[in-house]
Amino acid sequence: MAHLEFILLQNSSQDALGTVLMIGIAIFLLAIFSSIPGINIGFRAFGLPPIKERYRAVLNEHSDFYKMLPPKEKKLFEGRVQHFINIKDFIPRSIDGVTAQMKALIAASAIQITFGLPKVYLSHFKRILIYPDNYYSTINKVYHKGEVNPLAKLIVLSWRSFVEGYLDRTDGINLGLHEMAHALRLENLIMNDEYQFFNESDLDLWSFFAKKEIVAMRRGEVSMFREYGAANEEEFFAVVIENFFERTRMFSDYCPDLYQATVKLLNQNPLEYIRR
Repeated sequence: MAHLEFILLQNSSQDALGTVLMIGIAIFLLAIFSSIPGINIGFRAFGLPPIKERYRAVLNEHSDFYKMLPPKEKKLFEGRVQHFINIKDFIPRSIDGVTAQMKALIAASAIQITFGLPKVYLSHFKRILIYPDNYYSTINKVYHKGEVNPLAKLIVLSWRSFVEGYLDRTDGINLGLHEMAHALRLENLIMNDEYQFFNESDLDLWSFFAKKEIVAMRRGEVSMFREYGAANEEEFFAVVIENFFERTRMFSDYCPDLYQATVKLLNQNPLEYIRR
């Protein structure tokens, strides 16, 4: 009996040792595969929900950024879009309801600018309000196309203006990208799980080149950026993001230093997708 117990204990120890070795080998292989270009995309996408077909159909029809991505990056984009939809409360205002198209395209505008920042989902902004058209603000007594309200944790959009931003994809005016850029800059300052995702030195470099362009614009010099961007650095950031994705080549040629600073800040270069 004692001999049998010894055998069982010995076998149990061998099984435990085998399990430890298997775990060790798995971790080792994971580390190797994660270092191989193209392989790490699959591991980064692990844990993201599969996209619902109705949202994928919208991306295939209307999202140029999504359509330019290689297959593995498309899967990652899909998962992040679905996750964004899952964690936000989309609220209709003066419309019957929020459609799949609204959810997919609004989420895509956010994921497009955060695609190089895999853990950023603008988590502070819990609710997205959608109006059918420009809406009247009782606070400043003017009509708005969109706004970001960090106190109320809101992103507010006029659906008509949002859609118009995608009708001309080369004018550097896109409400979705503009408002999500405002939310992104604010998110970086709000103390939560996504706090300070921008590298401080990268942000300082971006600000250095941005201020040079703002000063030139205020002096009346010709600029590819619309005049509205010279109001302050926050508005200039949002205008730069619009042009970064809509007039990529023009931006890169016009101001290479500011373009490369934006590439570094967002950790992505849309010019690479355009050239494929």
